Amino acid sequence: MSLENRPTRIVLVRHGESQGNVDDTVYERVPDHRLGLTERGVEQARATGARLRALIGDESVAVYASPYVRARQTFELLGLDVDERDVRVEPRLREQDWANFQDPADIAAQREARNRYGHFWYRFTHGESGSDVYDRVSTFLESMHRNFETPDAPRNVVIVTHGLTMRLFCMRWFHWSVEYFESLENPANGEPVVLLRQPDLRYKLSKPLLQWDAGVTPSARERASWL
Repeated sequence: MSLENRPTRIVLVRHGESQGNVDDTVYERVPDHRLGLTERGVEQARATGARLRALIGDESVAVYASPYVRARQTFELLGLDVDERDVRVEPRLREQDWANFQDPADIAAQREARNRYGHFWYRFTHGESGSDVYDRVSTFLESMHRNFETPDAPRNVVIVTHGLTMRLFCMRWFHWSVEYFESLENPANGEPVVLLRQPDLRYKLSKPLLQWDAGVTPSARERASWL
C-alpha cells in the first residue's frame, strides 16, 4: 500500500448522550444495542456535525459506525455529505459487551471490581474485557487499511463509536501501554478526536486525551502521539 493514499484525517466521534448515560436502570429492560440518544445527545451530535463539516469542507469522506442505535443516530445527525457506498456499519466498533439484560446491583459490584483489577484486563461476567475489545479493534484496523489502497480512497475517515472503544483504538494505533490507557478519561459524549496525517505520513492526535490519573507519566512514545 502506498502511504500517500492514507487519508488526511481520521476522526473518532463518541456517540451523543444516550438513555444509558442518564439512567442506569434502563439496562434492566432495554438491550444495550437498542438504546437511543437523549434530546441532549441529539443536540451534541448536530453540533459535532457542524464542526466536522467545517473541518472537512468539500473533501471526500468515508464513515464507519458502530451498529448500536445511538451510534447510528449520531452518524445520521452529523449531516455529512457522504456517498452511501462509503458508509459501513461495523460490528467490531461496538461497545464493550457487558452481557445481556443487566442487574444494576451486580454491574455496580463488577464496576468496583474492575476499578481495582484494571479496565483493560477485567472481564465482565458473560461479557468482554478491555483486552477483548482491543483485539477486535486490531482486526478492524487491518480491514480499514485495506480500504486505503485505492487511489480514489476518501481523504477523510470518520468513525462513530463508543468512549472505551475510542481509547483502545488510539492505544492500538499509537502502541500505548496498558498503564497509560487506564489513566485516560473517555472522551465526552459527541466529542471528536482527530488524528492528523503529518508530512512524514504518520499520524498525531490534534490534542492529547485527558488523564484522570495524573500519577501515570506518559512515555516518550506516548507524548510523541500528539501535536
